Amino acid sequence: MTERVNELTETTDKLREECGVFGMYDFDGGDVASTIYYGLFALQHRGQESCGIAVSDTNGPKGKVLSSKDMGLLNEAFTPEILGKLQGDIGVGHVRYSTAGSSTRENAQPLVLNYVKGTLGLAHNGNLINAPELRRELEYTGAIFQTTIDSEVIAYHIARERLNSKTVEEAVGRAMKKIKGAYSLIVMSPRKLIGARDPFGFRPLCIGKRDNAYILASETCALDTVGAQFVRDVLPGEIVTISPEKGIESDMSMCIPKEKHARCVFEYIYFSRPDSYVDSVSVYNSRILAGKFLALDSPVDADLVVGVPESGNCAAMGYAMQSGIPYGQAFVKNTYVGRTFIKPKQKSRESSVQVKLNALREVVRDKRIIMIDDSIVRGTTSDRIVRMLREAGAKEVHMRVSSPPFLWPCYFGTDVPAREQLIAYNRSVEEISDIIGTDSLAYLRIERLSEIVNGLGICKGCFTGDYPIDPPKEDIRGEFER
Repeated sequence: MTERVNELTETTDKLREECGVFGMYDFDGGDVASTIYYGLFALQHRGQESCGIAVSDTNGPKGKVLSSKDMGLLNEAFTPEILGKLQGDIGVGHVRYSTAGSSTRENAQPLVLNYVKGTLGLAHNGNLINAPELRRELEYTGAIFQTTIDSEVIAYHIARERLNSKTVEEAVGRAMKKIKGAYSLIVMSPRKLIGARDPFGFRPLCIGKRDNAYILASETCALDTVGAQFVRDVLPGEIVTISPEKGIESDMSMCIPKEKHARCVFEYIYFSRPDSYVDSVSVYNSRILAGKFLALDSPVDADLVVGVPESGNCAAMGYAMQSGIPYGQAFVKNTYVGRTFIKPKQKSRESSVQVKLNALREVVRDKRIIMIDDSIVRGTTSDRIVRMLREAGAKEVHMRVSSPPFLWPCYFGTDVPAREQLIAYNRSVEEISDIIGTDSLAYLRIERLSEIVNGLGICKGCFTGDYPIDPPKEDIRGEFER
């Protein structure tokens, strides 16, 4: 595991994506596995470590669940033969990046739990801040855990609460009163599909409909991919229950005032696909606005505005629109390189950045370049990309960042590391600029964050240290941090 951590810190300075969840219930009884597969494909950017699908036939033996999960990408883990065996009209799927819990096959989701009342299938996106104490409480009452992820803690609590609840959705509501942190859940029971979102709304979840089937998904782009219509977002704190008898039922008992909502702003800056809408706000428009604000607040004379692929491109377009400086493509990206890849163990001159990106000399030679990226974490990647532009002949390199500086760690599912590892910690913007080798550097002003999301409530904890929930007393983050 240490070797993998070293590889991650060496190969990338980007935040790791969230997990992605997708669930479907076809009231006409059609098989859902292939649709879940394609829905997850649209969410592959949210996690590339492992993936899985679990399905059940609501007209078959009650509680029988067929599932398959494995490490790697969807096209590596699933073949037509595997999908063909997953027959059922209700199901859940998951793509994972681990922020808590090791990257192993055992920790892949969805989780399938057999208990007295039947079977549950669960897919979870987010991090619980009280998972360790909840786990210990369960262990002392006899629970045996098969994984190291907090999703299993959630599943156990739902199963336990179900013993004293009339319905599974009531059990989900009772469990939500115990768990604290960030979560979007999809729960498959033998006859119902349930979606739940934490009261602060950290992680996105939406509802779609295709013919006589209902869908729950992390992002609207997944609905587009499978030809489903967007119905609405699951609200922060809401539990929705989908069944043929009653359609969509809503429980709002866990909701809190809108002023306390704390969506992860990085869904808009980086995590979500630009063609998605998160809580009815266009991710694309948010990034364009961020770029425009950078041009208004931190202008500089230059010949060309470029984005660091892919997440910096939209903000770079916004900067160019506002400033009148031409937008261009300065980098060619190797589309056949995944988010992580095998590195030779011996020291070599090849950099992971150079394997993924190469500068277009004809574009940048003798030009003053404004380079836009979504964030700087440790600064290692930024340093290499700036150097790449200079070696390609750029006369000046001015960097603009479409988020404020990271000053604090994140405990809600984003792997912003400990403060000592953050380049912005205890350094001025000028010092950071010197370290990464730019002629100038500027970040998005923190006051602009609410403007790029149309005034929605957002979490700014990683920028200000002011978290919507008190941070945990013990570190809950995963192997990336360690």
